[in-house]
Amino acid sequence: MAERIKQQSPEYAKMSQATAISLGLVRGRMYRGAANRCVNLLVHYPEGCSANCAYCGLAKKRPGSYKDKSFIHVAWPVFPMDEIIDAINNAPSYVKRTCISMITNGKCRLATLEMIRRLKDKAPLPISILITPTILNENDLVEMKNNGADKIGVAIDLATPELFDKYRGKGVSGPHRWEKYWEILKKSLEIFRYPNVGAHLMVGMGETEEQMVYLMDRLWHMGVESHLFSFFAEEDSKLADRPQPPWPAYLRIQLARYIIEEKLGSSRGMRFDREGRILDFGLASDLLESVITYGKPFMTTGCSGPDGEVACNRPFGNCLPDVKQWNYPYIPNEEELGLIRQNIFKTGN
Repeated sequence: MAERIKQQSPEYAKMSQATAISLGLVRGRMYRGAANRCVNLLVHYPEGCSANCAYCGLAKKRPGSYKDKSFIHVAWPVFPMDEIIDAINNAPSYVKRTCISMITNGKCRLATLEMIRRLKDKAPLPISILITPTILNENDLVEMKNNGADKIGVAIDLATPELFDKYRGKGVSGPHRWEKYWEILKKSLEIFRYPNVGAHLMVGMGETEEQMVYLMDRLWHMGVESHLFSFFAEEDSKLADRPQPPWPAYLRIQLARYIIEEKLGSSRGMRFDREGRILDFGLASDLLESVITYGKPFMTTGCSGPDGEVACNRPFGNCLPDVKQWNYPYIPNEEELGLIRQNIFKTGN
């Protein structure tokens, strides 16, 4: 029991399986040689997270101990922070960033600040924080920046306040509130400034393509980048039987995000059908084809590294490795681009 209590943050942290492979802490290989470019860490306590988000592997009411619960479909082994820092200092050159993900736990705030400080003092990589707005205020954000974090992520996740409440708030007896998340998102933007604030958005939770596109457009005009995820059910979670969103719908939303954030167009120039599906992206056909052929719109979006490329690329976090992926961790090859072209304008799966 003493050892179990001892293994908690800030002295310890959970680490994604892909990160552990990248840093040589566990053995494994990645599909198509995909490289995990970010050290993804998770604040760890034996009692876990007090929230109960319907789709989350760490949800309080999901069966199993917090230490052993999967998150984004993979195990997150626990390591001492000293060992993590040593591994970062010997990381391959493709590793460009560290990200600490908070959980909803009253002790998490101070532990996160200490983890930021240690990483800033002892390791070379820039530091992102995926924050939990429910337990934070403006002063906490200032301290995070002062301790060394340079980017902030806020998991808005749901496209509408009604869906947020249903899956993260009152609908699941959870503590999170839409208004609080937006309040902290706006404060984060004041403190960290563009382009250092991102919003996680999850496709496939009952929203229409139109609702997600308008949300991405709203965020972009605020100065917030959208980091897209596809719903991918966790075993034994409340939504374990829910399917992923149709692949064509996700491809269209990815393409819309790219068009908006690359300033090629906006939601106002796009057309939607009665079900809210994208009918027209508002681009000339030759330009649209060149953007699709580029492939980059269909890659994972997340915090960038010093080289300006996405560092938090979460390989296979949205689906199993295959030629058809919901977020590609690399530029899609010709076979994959062919599948994208065949499917992006379909209305079904």
